Amino acid sequence: MHKRPSTMGYVPNVTRADARTALRNPLAFIAARWTPAPRTVRRAALAALVMAVVIVVTGGAVRLTGSGLGCPTWPKCTDDSLTTTSEMGLHGVIEFGNRLLTYVLCAAVGWAIIAARSEKPYRRSLTLLGWTQFWVVMGNAILGGVVVLVGLNPYTVAAHFLLSTALIAVATVMWQRTREGDGEPRPLVGKAVQQLVWCMVAASALLIAVGTVVTGAGPHAGDSSEVPRMPLDWETVSKLHAVLAWIVVTLTFALWFVLKAVDAPAGPPARTRELFLILLAQGAIGYVQYFTDLPEVLVGLHMFGSCVMWIWVVRVLLSLRERPTGQLSEPAPGSESRLEPASG
Repeated sequence: MHKRPSTMGYVPNVTRADARTALRNPLAFIAARWTPAPRTVRRAALAALVMAVVIVVTGGAVRLTGSGLGCPTWPKCTDDSLTTTSEMGLHGVIEFGNRLLTYVLCAAVGWAIIAARSEKPYRRSLTLLGWTQFWVVMGNAILGGVVVLVGLNPYTVAAHFLLSTALIAVATVMWQRTREGDGEPRPLVGKAVQQLVWCMVAASALLIAVGTVVTGAGPHAGDSSEVPRMPLDWETVSKLHAVLAWIVVTLTFALWFVLKAVDAPAGPPARTRELFLILLAQGAIGYVQYFTDLPEVLVGLHMFGSCVMWIWVVRVLLSLRERPTGQLSEPAPGSESRLEPASG
């Protein structure tokens, strides 16, 4: 009679010392037992970037549907309930749903941190980028609570969006770094071209900042109740925003022309061309929404376009150099404690 083979897989023998190590530093414990494929690390970083954009778009949906105070307090939805109640209607569901997406964003960022920490050889710079995202998310969650507690004050709403834009920039850098080595960066273009790109980056950041002022002075206050607005003429600020947009478009076109003239490698001209097309599409949406009295769908699409534009601005900047695979090292004993918050 033949003995039936066991259908159970291998169960690792975890000792008490292993359990104590896992509690003391769970990321190091996971990294010692799992090595993700490079593709897994790239996908984890991309997931964090996608969720950073999603949280901006859904936050815009909260404002555009007048649901900004659907949950009138924070961190609870009401003084007596952590979640939305039936009396709060659709606005409460929309606002509370956006709060729940913050946990999805945290999970995506956490997955990126775990994947980066477990990659072999260990890349400290990649792990630091993951932790930077984590702390920006935590800071923005608190700021989001402040936005609710102060009744959608437009200055706090603008700060909330700008911090989300910073998160997108860090997530984009991490995504790019997962496809590079840790060698010393080597420039692919000259100093003059680099300076032109930095001017374009600065103009793009200013464009986004002025866009938050347009929002703060405009008609979409975020709630049907009386919400304070920035004491500025909305149409004047909108025209300034349009002028800055044309400056960014002109700088991008000039950069594309210069890169072709100096016969730069394929990467920078390709990213610049993509950015130019994104800017044209974003500008078209902006003009249509302006002349059609700001329909909510177009405003939301314009917010999404702002995120995509900013991602490509960062990608153009990063395309100006290459980072070959360099000598990477294993983490020194205790180095995780400087990167990861202590548990317990």
